[in-house]
Amino acid sequence: MADSTRERKKSKKPSNTNFKQQRLKAWQPILTASTALPLFFTIGVVFIPIGAVLLVASDKVQEKTVDYTYCKASSGKGCDKFFENVTNTGKTCVCKVKFNLSQEFKGDVFMYYGLSNFYQNHRRYVRSRDDLQLHGDLDHKVSSDCDPFAEVNGSAIAPCGAIANSLFNDSFKLTYLKSENQQIRVSLSNKDIAWKSDREVKFKNPSGNLKEAFKGYAKPPNWPRPVYELDTNNTDNNGFQNEDFIVWMRTAAFSTFRKLYRKIVHSGEFKNGLPKGEYQLDIMYNFPVTSFDGEKRVILSTTSWIGGKNPFLGIAYITVGILCLVLGASFLIIHLKFGKR
Repeated sequence: MADSTRERKKSKKPSNTNFKQQRLKAWQPILTASTALPLFFTIGVVFIPIGAVLLVASDKVQEKTVDYTYCKASSGKGCDKFFENVTNTGKTCVCKVKFNLSQEFKGDVFMYYGLSNFYQNHRRYVRSRDDLQLHGDLDHKVSSDCDPFAEVNGSAIAPCGAIANSLFNDSFKLTYLKSENQQIRVSLSNKDIAWKSDREVKFKNPSGNLKEAFKGYAKPPNWPRPVYELDTNNTDNNGFQNEDFIVWMRTAAFSTFRKLYRKIVHSGEFKNGLPKGEYQLDIMYNFPVTSFDGEKRVILSTTSWIGGKNPFLGIAYITVGILCLVLGASFLIIHLKFGKR
């Protein structure tokens, strides 16, 4: 009798409840023609108009793309060839590109730089950073993820990692050629070009004087200047809170991408946007790309209520809607013809 009681105590059988014995009531939908066909037609009828609206909104966005990968300097030699000479490493190639806007760009206008065949989505590249350091904590040991850009000659690098070391450093000036004798410089602003969450939360400068705070830290190998001198024109835009640096550090999902460079300041001649006509782009060419078969471009773009130009979303909605209507019609014919069988 004692042995049977001991066996019941050792039993691992779940208690006899509806939950533990899996006797709870459940509902499982059964797909039939009467339930599936209305779903297909509803999705089709709803998605196609949404896609059309998105496509129209995207088409209203004006864009002008200027490729300057093979831009030629005043000497006549291409800037892409300039960096093939190792003695020119770290130097700047200056070139100019002229282009026309066939119509006025009304409203807010943004300037982007675009790269092709640059894989910011590579796993090791994405991890090659130290978020604590970027938040202003310089006292801790630099993360091993930053290797081989963690230190140089025994000094820690700030900011460390491959992302920071590959910072895009071309710069641009835009001029409106109103007439042969009248050239008007287009004012560009880099204020608030980075995400608000990045500016206010993820990237912080160490307290105190920046030059003193970064004393003892080395600059990334590919940088011409230390992080506290990134922007020589605006001392408030230096350190880890430099907005060009923050924009670059948000890695792109694809090998072809664009990043916001500047906003057009709407004043004077450009209070309503960019007038149509001829423009000149002055380029400080510092970022070589031909070694990895890359391309570079500048994009001028307006926006709509859905943001920038992106026809993919509208096309995707329309495609799914049409596909659902076709499938719905096909299943309806099959149901009417063979349903009773």
